Amino acid sequence: MKLGAFSISLTVKNLKTSKEFYEKLGFAVFAGEEKMKYLILKNGNSIIGLFEGMFEKNIITFNPGWDEDANTLESFDDVRKIQNKLKETDVNLIAEVDEKTTGPGSIVLADPDGNQILIDQHI
Repeated sequence: MKLGAFSISLTVKNLKTSKEFYEKLGFAVFAGEEKMKYLILKNGNSIIGLFEGMFEKNIITFNPGWDEDANTLESFDDVRKIQNKLKETDVNLIAEVDEKTTGPGSIVLADPDGNQILIDQHI
């Protein structure tokens, strides 16, 4: 299964404070806007999303169709294909994508410890 780019989406109390902290670790803003209450930071191939007031918990995120620089991949598994594979292996989904659609879509699941995983396709 090709899940695409990996990142961790962190829920933060103060976006500016968190941004400054991760910049000290060598991360730089890659995308997002402070006024929209989210920033995506990169350090090499490592990606961290900082989200103020958007989520209750941290989320593991995969982006089918994208590499670590948000470039479109030539070949990738569509989120609907991933959803079907997960259903075949009895993975419970918290949220599903409409299989009758094409293009952007997302699914949400949780690992055995309750960590949420977002598979979020933008193309």
